[in-house]
Amino acid sequence: MREHLNEVKEGSDVLLYLDSRRNYLVRVRSGERFHTHRGFVLLDDLLGKSFGEAVLSNLGHRFIVLKPTVYDYLMKSLRSTQILYPKDIGIILVYSAVGPGSRVVEAGTGSGALATALAGSVRPTGRVYSYDVRPEFQRRAASNLERAGLLEYVELKVGDVSQGIEERDVDAVVLDLATPWAVVPRAREALKGGGILVSFSPTIEQVVKTVSALEEGGFVDIETVESFIRRIKVKAGETRPETLMVGHTGYITRGRKTEAKIGRELESNRND
Repeated sequence: MREHLNEVKEGSDVLLYLDSRRNYLVRVRSGERFHTHRGFVLLDDLLGKSFGEAVLSNLGHRFIVLKPTVYDYLMKSLRSTQILYPKDIGIILVYSAVGPGSRVVEAGTGSGALATALAGSVRPTGRVYSYDVRPEFQRRAASNLERAGLLEYVELKVGDVSQGIEERDVDAVVLDLATPWAVVPRAREALKGGGILVSFSPTIEQVVKTVSALEEGGFVDIETVESFIRRIKVKAGETRPETLMVGHTGYITRGRKTEAKIGRELESNRND
């Protein structure tokens, strides 16, 4: 059974890996070719192969056949908006404490990158309720989620969460919006006691307003961080940080709901 699950079949998604800069997410269809600058790969040649094996293009270049991860689906999703980087998504997942069985409200959906990561974490018994005010974004997100095999764990909803969130007693609310502070009262209504709100914001002015709203709204354990990842070029005699890197992307703020609006009072204790 394990070998069977590791076998490429008709309709399987595969990552054709040439090198760290050139790899391609492909859905296997018999009778089709996948064209690259190193020649084309006959997709029929992939059927029956195990992930980790190699396949040759018609020009003799070797591609490794890999099973796509959630990271691959994130980075190669069809985009109608700027997506969050994995470095930020990783912190959001840890901060929100989601896992199998968690119920999570997300807004806005955008291209569905964060919804994809959340769905991969809450499956098989959890649920993501993803809101956006733009129906066209929801359609694109649905396509990306379906490609990743995660659409069944996400309920896509058109709506403005600053006006209301339908769900109650959810484990986490995750926001990627221009005005997250306006959603804090609605998030409080949706969260269970001790539930977690996590917000991603590009500017520090957004963070200041959001933290103030959290303190006023009965949230504690409030924290804001910024993350950086620096890739390293590893080669004998030349190992060093790469010249280019992704710098600032955004700030991530977390708070936990209390059962009374005493957040600012408790947070003030940090200065005592």
